Amino acid sequence: MPGKYSRRNILRTGSIGLGASLLGLSGGAHAANQAIGIQLYTVRDRMAQSLPDTLTALSTLGYREVEFAGYYEHSPKQIKTLLTQLNLISPSTHVALAQITDNLSQTLDIMAEIGHEYVVLAYLSPEQRKGGLDGYKRYAELFSEVGIATKKMGMQFGYHNHAFEFEAIDGVKPYDLLLQQVDSDLMKMTMDLFWINKAGHDPLDYFAKHPGRFAQCHVKDMDAAGNMVDVGAGIIDFAAIFLQREIAGFEHFYVEHDQPADSLASAKRSLAHLQNVLG
Repeated sequence: MPGKYSRRNILRTGSIGLGASLLGLSGGAHAANQAIGIQLYTVRDRMAQSLPDTLTALSTLGYREVEFAGYYEHSPKQIKTLLTQLNLISPSTHVALAQITDNLSQTLDIMAEIGHEYVVLAYLSPEQRKGGLDGYKRYAELFSEVGIATKKMGMQFGYHNHAFEFEAIDGVKPYDLLLQQVDSDLMKMTMDLFWINKAGHDPLDYFAKHPGRFAQCHVKDMDAAGNMVDVGAGIIDFAAIFLQREIAGFEHFYVEHDQPADSLASAKRSLAHLQNVLG
């Protein structure tokens, strides 16, 4: 995702300000298993202009949870204060691969201080995928180590999928390899419902094969042409998927749209539809 506000760039710069005095976010408990949140990558244009105004707007819309993908030069103390004032919590954050390979201890210390429950790898770039199947096997070893370290800190490591993990290499889907080679207790999956459908796979099949493995999901919709659209404006049958939410293990539901024309309007429409679906 090229550009100033790509997920990779945001995650690389998102730790600016974390060297300030660290205080915890109230992420230790969430209102309910069906609490609806938003991945803040959706509103990154507004976050870059004003993080406080953006979080205020989302809270006003009715969101109760937010999943970070960078902190936009705000210290954890500032973020904690905002979330408390706005009655928001942040159970989860996305991190870049370098944050867990270059300085895992510091990354986890920061996340623990903030109070996130889940530390989720957001994305593997094309360059990071050049190792083929052997490369994914090495990632499985790395993710196991990260999962152990994360557990020791009282948190949970997670992995967020795109479509490329479902493209078979030598007859093996990397997503299946990761599920098989990393213990379920060490790595939970954030299932991106747009990307698994884009890849032509049924999430229900994965729920049945790996029950309880999917602690979080990204709720993103797709139209008949395969384009990303607001939740409820596409063809993905979220009602059918969420009938299996207990089997999947879903605890957190994050609305997301990678390229909305109007990010706040998209967030509003998507929230309204998901509220109806989840009841």
